[in-house]
Amino acid sequence: MVRVTTTDRRGALRAGAGLVTGGVLAAGCASAAGSGQPVPTRPTTTATPSPGPAKTTSRAAPAPRAFPRQPAQITHGPRDRPRVALTFHGQGDPALARALLTEAERRGARITVLAVGSWLDEHPELARRILDGGHDLGNHTQRHVSINTMTEADARAEITDCADRLTRLTGSIGSWFRPSRAPTASPLVERLARAAGYPHVLSYDVDSLDYTRPGAPAVTRKVLAEVTGGSVVSLHFGYPDTVTALPDVLQELDRRGLHAVTTTELLS
Repeated sequence: MVRVTTTDRRGALRAGAGLVTGGVLAAGCASAAGSGQPVPTRPTTTATPSPGPAKTTSRAAPAPRAFPRQPAQITHGPRDRPRVALTFHGQGDPALARALLTEAERRGARITVLAVGSWLDEHPELARRILDGGHDLGNHTQRHVSINTMTEADARAEITDCADRLTRLTGSIGSWFRPSRAPTASPLVERLARAAGYPHVLSYDVDSLDYTRPGAPAVTRKVLAEVTGGSVVSLHFGYPDTVTALPDVLQELDRRGLHAVTTTELLS
């Protein structure tokens, strides 16, 4: 795993809020409105978790549940609690995904992974790896296309096809849904996600911009300049900069008294 130097780490932490956010929009962050007719809710099944320690047994993904007083689209959790949710778009080199999961667990952090269905088709073992590490696993569409611009039938298929993969691999459709190539869902996509069994669409209030490959110090600066209690941070698997930045991000969060937890824990 690539490591940043001591100089880079100190520079990243000193920079603090010095990074200019700018108008860059994430590779998954262009939105468009949609419309359509209601569709019936698909039944889902939840497997009973195996007993025993998480390190040695498989854990079923929890069934999605509605959280009291939460909007249909969630951008952050309670601001009065010292918790943040680091959420990762699940796609890319599986070796980088494993390295990131291992580093998070080594430091006592739990994350949320929104997996792309086609990625799970190629690397089905990662679904169980994520859950067995105590992390949340959710739906980030089947092919990671611009879902807000699609027809109702195609958008529905993007959500339900990924949900089918998750159900087959874990016994549940997953904890959360996040639209692909958009920070928020259109009204149509929001409705289709709810019909598929996801009570909430998971957005975010901090965009790391790691997909732009700015370097690990820049990823660290961007996150730490904006994160606060209750934040939901958007990050990605598949980028070495993100793996390299994670130890510094977690170290500074710990120094500030902020704990990296799953989105389910953030909102509970």
